[in-house]
Amino acid sequence: MTNQPAQRRKEMLILALCVVNLLAAGNTQAGQQLALPSDDPDRWLLGFLDVETTGLTPGYHEMIDIGLILSDLQGVEVGRLFRRIMPPHPERLSPGAAAVNAFAVDRWEGLGAVSVEQAVDEVVGFLRSTAADRRVLLTAFNVWFDAAFIDHLFRAANRDWREMHNEGLVSYHLLDLPSMAWSMGYRQVYGTSLATALGIEREVADPQRHTGLTGAEFNLLMYRRLLQLAGE
Repeated sequence: MTNQPAQRRKEMLILALCVVNLLAAGNTQAGQQLALPSDDPDRWLLGFLDVETTGLTPGYHEMIDIGLILSDLQGVEVGRLFRRIMPPHPERLSPGAAAVNAFAVDRWEGLGAVSVEQAVDEVVGFLRSTAADRRVLLTAFNVWFDAAFIDHLFRAANRDWREMHNEGLVSYHLLDLPSMAWSMGYRQVYGTSLATALGIEREVADPQRHTGLTGAEFNLLMYRRLLQLAGE
């Protein structure tokens, strides 16, 4: 007898990936049609992203670190980047953010935080060297939040995040993990509750160890679990 809930989850995940394929079909690189992930998966990577910030408002609050893990479409890691960033306006730090990531100027200086400009250069360099001729689809938990802060990070360095899109390196489209889980029947919208529902380890909560990289690792773990459930 068919396991209907499992079959339904698989169908919904396939539907979500089909939507990504349809969106990507309209994308071009220098006028050349981009192969769809379903047609040429080896040409695509997922960029599991997480950032820590001084607060919740992009453009006022700032990024203080970034974790980025690239994997193939099956969740096999191909490279990672982690960098702490010294924000130009540390005085804007909110108490809530400090309680999550333990940001302090002297601590960040001791941990080797770099300038906004250097951070942008390192992110671009990492993507170019690791992705090579493949296109990266940024993937995160509530991905709009991370994407908005990435956009403002580049603006602060007088750069444009779209330069990565224009050269065919980063897709214009984004993948949101809780939305993927929602399509499979999971109605939890918080990371801790969704992790429990999926049966995976929660992201580390200790502010001294909680970073963008631990978040990126959690995002990759969740994606792998969703693939596993779809396969079942």
